[in-house]
Amino acid sequence: MLSKSQISLLTSLQHKKFRREHGLFMVEGYKSVTEFINSAYQVDTIYHTPAIAPKLLKLSRKINFQEISLNELEKISTLKTPQEIIGLVKIPIWPILNYNSLKQKFSLVLDSIQDPGNMGTIIRTADWFGINDIICSEDTVDVYNPKVVQATMGSLARVNIHYVNLIHVLPQIELPLFGAMLNGENIYNTNFGNEGLLVMGNEGNGISPDIERLITSAVTIPRAGNAESLNVAIATAILCSEIKRISMK
Repeated sequence: MLSKSQISLLTSLQHKKFRREHGLFMVEGYKSVTEFINSAYQVDTIYHTPAIAPKLLKLSRKINFQEISLNELEKISTLKTPQEIIGLVKIPIWPILNYNSLKQKFSLVLDSIQDPGNMGTIIRTADWFGINDIICSEDTVDVYNPKVVQATMGSLARVNIHYVNLIHVLPQIELPLFGAMLNGENIYNTNFGNEGLLVMGNEGNGISPDIERLITSAVTIPRAGNAESLNVAIATAILCSEIKRISMK
């Protein structure tokens, strides 16, 4: 049975302030939880219903397991239809970003992405295309937001997320900076080379003026229809696909 203090702690983790205060975040669903167990993250506790207990026998015994009722699960879950398992995971202390580790490959830069669903989908996309690092502006949505974590479907366990002052950091990395912009060069005519940073801007305002001034190559996905713009997560997937296609030639 969950105590009142446990319920209070777990529900408080829906807010960034308390995630940072306690150094914890929640992961929901068997697949996602197991992804974190098999990663460098440290899973503190697993809360589960009796129905899923047999599937947990093969998981690490170093983790605390607590069986709870469906009613208790519903109290702590962030989902409308709770899954039968929730993992309490420790927020890691990320090492300082090593600029040299970004060379000879592509990484993503996110400038003020605000929607949790977009953020989670971008992380999942990066994982699909083998992109290991995402560099975020300090005002980008918190990666441990429950909606972000859920949308990554476990990919967060394999992608490194760095929150930095982009204006200060980007000039120091010394790599080509490709910015997704409406007035850029057609991506299908662009020579991306074998390394660089792909900058994706805010959902409503695009890349901020201060970051735009740092862009070395503006690129765009050619429009054939009449839509005003593309969703940033979809645009990221298209750009990553083209960069990967070129690098595999």
